[in-house]
Amino acid sequence: MDRLAAIQVFAQVVESGSFAKAADRLGLSTSAASRQVADLESHLQTRLLNRTTRRVSLTESGQQFYERAVQLMTDLSEAEQEASSAAVVPRGTIRMTTSVNFGVRHVAPAIAEFLERYPDVRFDVSLSDRVVDLVEEGLDLAIRIGPPGADNLVARKLGETRMVPCASPDYLAKHNAPKTPEDLAHHNCFTYEYVSPRHVWRFRDRSGAERAVRVAGRLHSNNGDLLAEVAARGAGIVFEPAFIVGPEVRAGRLVPLLQDFEPLRVPIYALYPSRKHLSAKVRRFVEFLIERFAAAQDWTNAP
Repeated sequence: MDRLAAIQVFAQVVESGSFAKAADRLGLSTSAASRQVADLESHLQTRLLNRTTRRVSLTESGQQFYERAVQLMTDLSEAEQEASSAAVVPRGTIRMTTSVNFGVRHVAPAIAEFLERYPDVRFDVSLSDRVVDLVEEGLDLAIRIGPPGADNLVARKLGETRMVPCASPDYLAKHNAPKTPEDLAHHNCFTYEYVSPRHVWRFRDRSGAERAVRVAGRLHSNNGDLLAEVAARGAGIVFEPAFIVGPEVRAGRLVPLLQDFEPLRVPIYALYPSRKHLSAKVRRFVEFLIERFAAAQDWTNAP
C-alpha cells in the first residue's frame, strides 16, 4: 500500500463527502478509492469512516487522523515548494498560544493584518497565561512573556516590556507611597502566579545595583488583568507589565510608583519546537511579528 496516496484519497473523501466525488477528482475509480481507504484502515487497525448508502462521516479516530493528515499534506506541499522555489507562499493552519492580555491587545491586531496578506493561512489560537508545552500539545508557536524556558525550543526575541509598580490614587490617599523598594514590605502587594519566585519583586537603583524585595498581600491570581483591576479600585499595589497597566495609567486609575528605581525588563519571545521542521507559514509569521513589533518596546499602546 502507498500510504501517502491512501492518505490523500482519505482526505479527499472527507472533503468531498463521498467516495464517488473523491475518486472523480483524483482520477480514480470509486472501487479503487474505497480500497485504498480500507487498506489504510487495516494498516492503522481502526475505522476512520462510517459508511452508509447515502454518505460517509468521520469516526472519532478518523477526525483526529484527518486533522493530522491535512497538516501533513500541507507541510509536504510547503517542503516541495521550498525545495524548488525561494518564494514559498504560506498556507495552512498555525496553531499557537499566547497570554490572554498580550494576545488580545497586541497579537490579535497582528493576526488580522497577516490574514489579510496571506489568504491561505488560518489560525487556531489558545489564550493562556500558563506555560504550555508546545510539543506535548501539538502547537506550532508560542508568544511568551519572560524567559524562554525549555531547551528544546527555538527562541526569537520580539522585544521586551517594563514591569511597572503602581497603585490607585485612592490607595495612595490612604497609605504613604513607598519611597524605596524595601517600603513595599509594609504594603498590600498583589502577587501573580506565573512568575518565579512569585513573592519577590526586583529593581535596580541609579547605581545599577539590584534590589530584590520580598512582598506579600491579600490577593494572588493567575491573571494580570484581574490584579490590575482590583488595584485600580483602591485595594493594593500591583507589579505588572506595561502592556497590562498602561491603559489604566493613562486613564488615571493607576499611578506609577518608585520612579527613581528601574524594574528589571522582561523579554518577549516567539518560541517554536527545535526538532520540528519550521513551515513557511510559521517562519513568515514570526518574521512578520519581529518587523511589526520592532518599535513597540514598552508595549503600552497597541501597535
